[in-house]
Amino acid sequence: MNTFGKLIVEYSLTNGGMKLMHEKILNLIIAQAEELNEQLEIIIPVELGADAPLFGGKTGVLSSISLVTLIVAVEQSIEDEFETSLILADEKAMSQKNSPFLTIGSLTNYIIMLLNEDAPND
Repeated sequence: MNTFGKLIVEYSLTNGGMKLMHEKILNLIIAQAEELNEQLEIIIPVELGADAPLFGGKTGVLSSISLVTLIVAVEQSIEDEFETSLILADEKAMSQKNSPFLTIGSLTNYIIMLLNEDAPND
């Protein structure tokens, strides 16, 4: 089992499961969005929580450069928090039927999916 898989299992067992993992990642993304909002003219409505629009669709508020800035910040936060690195903007993300970058919730769910793929299948 790699360090990342071990970390996810330990986190899951010691903190009550994936619901807390989901909440932790959601809050991590919201914190990064709030920080990015300080630089934006049109801000991410973080008060909407998981439903806050990010990029694309009819309600997306981020430019492509702002999206990249958010993605890099989230990747760094994931690495700091979980001692592992994820690449969020890659071919896999772009080939999803529904973009993982539409809302804070869809980004959270995409990150959980990536974490589950790397976790052991015991």
